[in-house]
Amino acid sequence: MEYRNKLVLAPMVRAGALPLRLLAAEYGADITYGEEIIDHKFVHCQRVTNESLGTTDFLERGTGSAVFRTCPQERDRVVFQMGTSDAVRALKAAEIVCNDVAAIDINMGCPKAFSISGGMGAALLTKPELIYDILTTLRRNLNTPVTCKIRLLSKRQDTVELARRIEKAGVPALAVHGRTIKDRPRDPAKWDEIADVVSALSIPVIANGDVFEYEDFKRIKDATGAASVMAARGALWNASIFSAKGKIPWEDYKREYVRKTILWDNDVKSTKTTLREIITRYTNLELAEGKGVIKCSSSADVARLYNEEDYYNLVVSNWK
Repeated sequence: MEYRNKLVLAPMVRAGALPLRLLAAEYGADITYGEEIIDHKFVHCQRVTNESLGTTDFLERGTGSAVFRTCPQERDRVVFQMGTSDAVRALKAAEIVCNDVAAIDINMGCPKAFSISGGMGAALLTKPELIYDILTTLRRNLNTPVTCKIRLLSKRQDTVELARRIEKAGVPALAVHGRTIKDRPRDPAKWDEIADVVSALSIPVIANGDVFEYEDFKRIKDATGAASVMAARGALWNASIFSAKGKIPWEDYKREYVRKTILWDNDVKSTKTTLREIITRYTNLELAEGKGVIKCSSSADVARLYNEEDYYNLVVSNWK
C-alpha cells in the first residue's frame, strides 16, 4: 500500500459502503476507507462469498445482514476501518477481514457519544499506551498494513507528541483530521496544526478537513506538506470531487449513486443516509424528493422514487 500522492475517500458512518467507495474510485480516488465497524460486532460475523453479486460479505450471525461488503474490484485500495478499545479483540476482528482488504485502520478520532462511551474513537487520544498496544499487536500478527486516523488535541504540542508515539508503533502512515473533539463541522479545519504533525514525522501524513472541490486537494497539500489528502463531506455530496475534470452536476451524480446501490444491493438505511446528505446539501429535505426518500423502506422503493424500476428489475433478474 503506497500512501504518498494519493487522493483518499474518508471513512463515513452509514455512508462509506461499497457503492460510494466504487463511485469514488471511478472518479479518481486512490484509497477508499469503509465506514467504521465496531470490533464487538465484527468478531461475530461470518465471511461468505456472495455468488449473485460477486462480493465477499461479512454477515452478522442471527440476522444475516451484511455488516461489511467488498469486492475484487477494490481489493487493492479499500481500507477496513475499525472501532476498538482492546488490542486482543481488535486482532480477532482484523484476522477475519485482513485477507480481503488492502489495509486495516483504527478509528481514533470519532467524537460521537457511542464511540467515546465505549472507549473507542476519540477516547483513545488520551490513552497513548493503549494506542501503542493496539497498533503493535495488530502489526506483529498481521501481514496487512495497519494505520490509524486521529483528531487534533487541544494543544498543538500534545498532538505532535501523540503522532510521534504512533509513528514509533511502526505504522506506515497516519491520517489527521484538522479539528479537535470540541470543534464542529462548521468550524474551519486547522491546516496549520496538521502541518506541525507533518514536520515532526517521517512517515506519510494524510491530511483531512475542508476539501470540497478538486482544487482543495492541492491547497491543503501545499498548506500542510502532507503526503496525501482525504475528503469526507465533499466526497459524500458528490464523489466526482476526485475527478481532475471537475464535478458533474449533482443530479447526475445522485442518479449514478442510486444505480450503484441497486447494482450492489446496498442496505437501504445506508442508501437513505447518503441521499439525505446529498439532498440537504443542494436543496431541501422537506420537499417532495426528501420526503420520498425518508419513506423508502427498500431498494425497490428507492428505484421507484428515482424512476429506475426497469434498471432495478434487470439487475434483480440477473441475481436469480
